[in-house]
Amino acid sequence: MDQFVMRAVRADEWEKVKELRITALNDPAAPVAFLETLEQARARPDEFWQDRAKGASHGRHARQFVAEAPDGQWAGSVTVLVEEGGAIDFFERAIAQTQGHLVGVFVRPEQRGTGLTEGLFAAALEWAWSLEGPALERVRLFVHEENARAAAFYRRFGFRATGEVLPVPADPGAKELEYVLPRP
Repeated sequence: MDQFVMRAVRADEWEKVKELRITALNDPAAPVAFLETLEQARARPDEFWQDRAKGASHGRHARQFVAEAPDGQWAGSVTVLVEEGGAIDFFERAIAQTQGHLVGVFVRPEQRGTGLTEGLFAAALEWAWSLEGPALERVRLFVHEENARAAAFYRRFGFRATGEVLPVPADPGAKELEYVLPRP
């Protein structure tokens, strides 16, 4: 893990953003880890990926962090979205408080269990807690009810289940569980 650098993506790295996302969606765990399908991602034009990298590289609204190996390969990623109190979230519900929302958590299989996810989360949360005007009150994430491995990691990292349960948009029989980490 020590050889990896945790950093925010740069706007010109859209091809790497695209490659890592498609790799993540190829993972056997993807159906319980992501709300997007491999087919949807592959069908997106280059402009989508360019905009995504640009939007996640600077500003207050989103930041994507990657674990970069010495050879430049990305081994994992997590994105923080900032949800302003009073806005509407992805699930079409009102957001009660200004908060961060962790999404797109992925580490390549050969790097799982090495501490890389902890490093990515530490970088993402350091950025989230550093934001000014208004400060984030908490960071949340959602985990599929069948993604026990991810839920266990989130609990070890300090996230706690809120009891909020939402249907998965593409699979109404499945549930997403909300976990939160209050501001330290």
